[in-house]
Amino acid sequence: MLRVGIIGASGYAGAELVRIITQHPHMELTFISSRQFKGKNFTEIYPAMNGFIYLKYSELDLKKIEAETDVVFIALPHKIPMSIVPDVINMGKKVIDLSADFRFDDITKYEKHYQPHTAKKYNDQSVYGLCEVYKKNIEKASLVGNPGCYPTSILLPLIPLLRNRLIKKESIIVDSKSGVSGAGRTPTPSNHYCNISESFKAYKIYAHRHTPEIEENLSKAANSDVSIIFTPHLIPMSRGMLSTIYVKTDKSVCESDIRNCLNDFYAHSPFIRIHSENSFPDTQHVRGTNFCDIGFKTDKSGHNLILISAIDNLIKGAAGQAVQNLNIMFGMDETSGLNNVPYPL
Repeated sequence: MLRVGIIGASGYAGAELVRIITQHPHMELTFISSRQFKGKNFTEIYPAMNGFIYLKYSELDLKKIEAETDVVFIALPHKIPMSIVPDVINMGKKVIDLSADFRFDDITKYEKHYQPHTAKKYNDQSVYGLCEVYKKNIEKASLVGNPGCYPTSILLPLIPLLRNRLIKKESIIVDSKSGVSGAGRTPTPSNHYCNISESFKAYKIYAHRHTPEIEENLSKAANSDVSIIFTPHLIPMSRGMLSTIYVKTDKSVCESDIRNCLNDFYAHSPFIRIHSENSFPDTQHVRGTNFCDIGFKTDKSGHNLILISAIDNLIKGAAGQAVQNLNIMFGMDETSGLNNVPYPL
């Protein structure tokens, strides 16, 4: 059994990691940390897991990590992981980091939108963990930067089409909606129930920090610079994410070309589901799963394409993709521990 540690196991993504790993056939959860809940049982914070896990939260103890784990997930806010990753990597452990600290090829883009990076040497060896796109690189990686939720929902529909030159890279417009869990577990005025319930709003317009992460990977797919218009929204539900993407196609492209491209690109990707004609994704249908559902439609001219994707922001957008990355890194079936049957309602 692979011994797994989670640094930061009290937030929503960390708790989802605990849930997934406890049912993984080839993993044993041996270490969980939380500064806030040190010494408390995991189930005191998340009672739903009673009878499934008996670990207590520890403080961050590198000696325990070295002795008790083979691989480590880090589910902490941006900036903190870069101070931890070098020590853990130098122990010979593999690391999947759920923050943005190791997602960028161009570290200057990270520093422009986050803060100065103190582990640039390790960033150079990290791999962006978008499993269906960079699987071959992930297989050889010791350090993976797990993608953000918005980028996952946007990149998966667009990258195959950009690589195959079926859409124009100019004027890509993305309208995304996220459940409130995307704001994290710490309560703030912006995610307080009274301010979210019966409310629907856009936020961080032209200022969301996922934009450069999205643009960097779209630019790699197009082999030239790509800029997008991206507007995130917060909707009054606990989890789920839906992205509606507006693009223009080349004159010679028809709807069947789009379908063939997506089907071919994701033919061996068990978590990508391409909808049939006139069927479109719904966040309810991916809730609690690692699926990304993709649907699309062209207008009568055939030159305007709307792509729609749906994911669970805490699973495919965070913890599920992180476990999928771990499966790939260790040569396991990438669906191990992730074959949850979706809720019908």
